[in-house]
Amino acid sequence: MSMKPRAKHCFSVALSLLVGWSLPAGAADPEPVDLVVYGGTSAGIAAAVQAHRMGKSVIVIEPSQRVGGLTTGGLGQTDIGNKAAIGGIAREFYEDIAAHYEDPSAWNWQRAEEYRGDGQSKTAAGESAMWTFEPSVALSVYQDWIERDGIRVDYGKRLDRSSVRMTRSLPARIIGIRMESGETYRAAMFIDATYEGDLLAAAGVSYTVGREANEQYGETLNGVQTKMGIYHQLRKGIDSSVVPGDPSSGLLPHIDPNGPGEEGAADHRVQAYCFRMCLTDHPENRIPFHKPEGYQPLWYELMLRNYEAGENAAPWINSGMPNRKTDTNNRLGFSTDFIGQNYDYPEASYEEREKIVAKHRLYQQGLMWTLANHPRVPENVRKEVSRWGMCKDEFEEGNGWQDQLYIREARRMVGEYVMTQKNCQGLPVEDPIGLAAYTMDSHHQQRYIDENGHVRNEGDVQVGGFPPYGISYRSLVPKRREVSNLLVPVCLSASHIAFGSIRMEPVFMVLGQTSATAAAMAIDDQVAVQNVDYERLAARLVEDKQVLAYAGPKPKPGIDPKSLDGIVVDNSQAKTEGGWIPSRSTGNRVGMDYLHDSNVSKGECVAVYQASLKQPGRYEVRLLWPAHSNRASNTMVKITDAAGEQHERRVNQRDAKSGGRAKLGEFDLGTNAIVEIRNDDSDGYVIADAVQFVPVDSAGE
Repeated sequence: MSMKPRAKHCFSVALSLLVGWSLPAGAADPEPVDLVVYGGTSAGIAAAVQAHRMGKSVIVIEPSQRVGGLTTGGLGQTDIGNKAAIGGIAREFYEDIAAHYEDPSAWNWQRAEEYRGDGQSKTAAGESAMWTFEPSVALSVYQDWIERDGIRVDYGKRLDRSSVRMTRSLPARIIGIRMESGETYRAAMFIDATYEGDLLAAAGVSYTVGREANEQYGETLNGVQTKMGIYHQLRKGIDSSVVPGDPSSGLLPHIDPNGPGEEGAADHRVQAYCFRMCLTDHPENRIPFHKPEGYQPLWYELMLRNYEAGENAAPWINSGMPNRKTDTNNRLGFSTDFIGQNYDYPEASYEEREKIVAKHRLYQQGLMWTLANHPRVPENVRKEVSRWGMCKDEFEEGNGWQDQLYIREARRMVGEYVMTQKNCQGLPVEDPIGLAAYTMDSHHQQRYIDENGHVRNEGDVQVGGFPPYGISYRSLVPKRREVSNLLVPVCLSASHIAFGSIRMEPVFMVLGQTSATAAAMAIDDQVAVQNVDYERLAARLVEDKQVLAYAGPKPKPGIDPKSLDGIVVDNSQAKTEGGWIPSRSTGNRVGMDYLHDSNVSKGECVAVYQASLKQPGRYEVRLLWPAHSNRASNTMVKITDAAGEQHERRVNQRDAKSGGRAKLGEFDLGTNAIVEIRNDDSDGYVIADAVQFVPVDSAGE
C-alpha cells in the first residue's frame, strides 16, 4: 500500500509564516525545530529518541516536572498481553530495566534472588528484557536517554489551549504553539503525546469523549454494558440510601442518579481513574497510611456495606516489584478506582483538573486509611492492609504519593481510520505500524441503582482470546482535511472498547517511535503526514526492530460458511441483546468467532438470526456450534415459521458426540426466516455460532 501525496506540501510557505509571527516584547522563544513533542509521556520520550536517531531537531514540552507519565508514575507491572508484540525503542526500555537490575547495587531492600525466586523472573524464554520495575528506576532510564541523546526537555510548560497558531489554507498546518507562560514553540511537525489530547483539540482536530453506541461501528462491547458487569462488582442487595431503607435520606455519594442508560447506547461517561500506588512492606522504607485532612467518611459507607454483605478480601491487586515494592491496582467492587468522578476531566480547565486530581488523591488516601483502621472492615483485611504503606524512597516530594493520575482514557481522536473491536478480533488493517495485544479492557464507568433500589457497578469489560493485531498508521493522523503536520500516538483514533486494548504503555512507546519516524519522513519528502509513503515507513520501522506482524501461533480458522449447504447465518450477522462475549478459543466454529454468555445473566442473552431466503418453502433448520463439556445441555432455540408460529427446541450443546451439529426440524418458512438462541434457564455456557437453512429437497445431500 502506498500513501503517496497527490501534491507536494509547501514547507517554505509555513516557515515564512513562522518567521512572521509577531512575538511578545522581550520574549525569548526557542528557535524553530523539526519536531515539537507536547507531552513527555512514555510515547513522547520514545518519539524524541527516534527523532534524534533520524537526525531531526526536537524539543519535548512536559507540563509537569517529571517525564515518563504512568511508566514512571507507578505502573511498574507491564500490561501488554503478549510481549512478542513489543520491539524497537519500547523493548530497549525494558532491556535497560533488566540491565539496571543486573547490578547488585540496585537491590537495597531485598536480594535479587528473593524477588526472582518468587515467580518474577527477569526474562522470558531467553529475552533480555525485564517487565517489572520501580518508578524511580523507570525515571532513571528515561533520564539517561535524555542525557545520552542531548534531548531538550522543557518542564512545567502548559499549552495555552486558545493559542495554537494555524495556517489559513486547508488542510491547515500548525505553525506554533504558545504556553501559558508565554513561550512560543515553532516546528515543521508536532506530536501530541499527552494522555488528554489537549494539542489535538486546540488544533481543531475531530475527537470524541465517552463511549460510542455499539451500532456506530458495528461492535458489541461498546456503550452502556450492564450485562457485562461480572467482574469487580459489588455484592448484591446493598441499599443505596444514606440511611438504609429511607430513600428520603438521599443517595450515598458517587452514585449516578441518571444511570445506567440504554444497553449498548452511547454516553459521556469515562472509565474510572486511580493512582497506581507503589507500596512496600519493608519497615524501614514504609510510610504508614494516614487519615488525610478533609477525610470524608460517607465516601466509604458503600465499601463498608459491601464488606457487611459478604466481601472478605483486600480490594487490590498487589503486584510485586523489585525491592519489596508493589504496583497496586484496583480490584473488587469498591477499590482504588474513583468511579464516576472523572467525567469532566478530559475537557476541563487546568485548574479544574487539578481539583479532580486532588479529589482522587483525597479519596484514595482516605480509602487506604479506612481499610487499615475502620472497625467495620474485616479484621483479616485490616491486618493485611496495615502491613503496607507508601515508600520513603519513591515520590519523595509527595511523601510517597505521585502526581500522575492514571488517565485510562480522555479524548480520542477521530482520524483517518478508527480502530474498533473488529480489528482487535481479527479484521486486519492494510497499514500496520505496530501491534497491540492486550484484552479489550474497560474499568467501571458508573455506579447506578437497579430496579430493586440496590447499588451496582457498570462499565467493566474484559474480553480477550485474540492474538496480537496491527494498529493502522491512519489511526495516528487527523482527517486529511483537518491538520497536516500533527501525529497522535496516545489519544489515537479508536473506539472506546478498542482503545481499552491499545492503551498500554509499551504500545504507546511503539506508537511514539512510529510517529517520530513518520514525522521525519514527512519533513524529508515535504508531504502531509497523511501522505507519508507507507512502504517506506514500514521498511524503516522494521529496520529499527519494530514488530509489524505477529509471527506466533494464531487461532485456527473457522469453517467457511460458504462451504456449507443452503443459507448459513453467522453470529457476526445476528442481532444480539445481553452480555454475549465473542471468543475464538475453541475450534470447529463457523466464521471468525462465536458468542457465549459466560454462564451468567440467564434469561438476558438473545441472538436473533435472520436469513433472507430466495424463495419460501420447506427448510431443514440446523444449529451449529463448537461443542465442549462446559456448555449448556438445554440451550433454548426458537424457530419462527412462515405463519408466525414459534417452535421451541432445547439443544444439548454439551454433547461431544453431536460434533456441534443439531437438526432442529423441518419448517415451512417465508423469505425472511428467523431463529433465536436464548439463555433462559440454561445449565451451562450457551453458545451462539451459526444457523443453517437447507431446502428439504437437498437436505439429505
